[in-house]
Amino acid sequence: MELKKTLSTATLLLASTFVLAACGGADTETETESSAAASSEVVVESSSEATSEAAAELKDGTYTLVEKNFDTRGWKTEFSITVVDGKITESTFDNVNEAGAKKSEDAAYQENMVAKAGVGPADYFPQLNNQLIETQDPEAVEVVTGATHSSDTFKEYAPMLVAAAEAGDTTTIEIDNVVEE
Repeated sequence: MELKKTLSTATLLLASTFVLAACGGADTETETESSAAASSEVVVESSSEATSEAAAELKDGTYTLVEKNFDTRGWKTEFSITVVDGKITESTFDNVNEAGAKKSEDAAYQENMVAKAGVGPADYFPQLNNQLIETQDPEAVEVVTGATHSSDTFKEYAPMLVAAAEAGDTTTIEIDNVVEE
């Protein structure tokens, strides 16, 4: 259906361009801009429809991913998303230590990282989580400057949770992350 709609729209735009050209209007730049604007509108409409269709495929529930091993600094990732009415309504991506304390709540870690990178876990974890809720698309989440490693981990793991939500599989995903010494 989507293909027919896109092809019909493209055919209509192409026919409109030929009609405008046949009329011999002197302002061809305006006609070209109008055609380009119409094409852009079609693409935007098509991509928003595709996004809403993809989001509608998510099954309600809470989907969780955990790393099995702590890194050399004593942290590991815990990440979950909650889906309600086919939409991601909550995202909790953070790192925890052996005591279960969250990196985003570690004031000393926050202070040290802000001094070195200009951003700390109390800043970037909420940014990443909020972007996923807002966009509903892990690929649309942008890397947070100063938190590249955590952003990359988020972007690697979020699609796994979305895939689990599409399948309705609430089994915890365990990542056997390799700890380099």
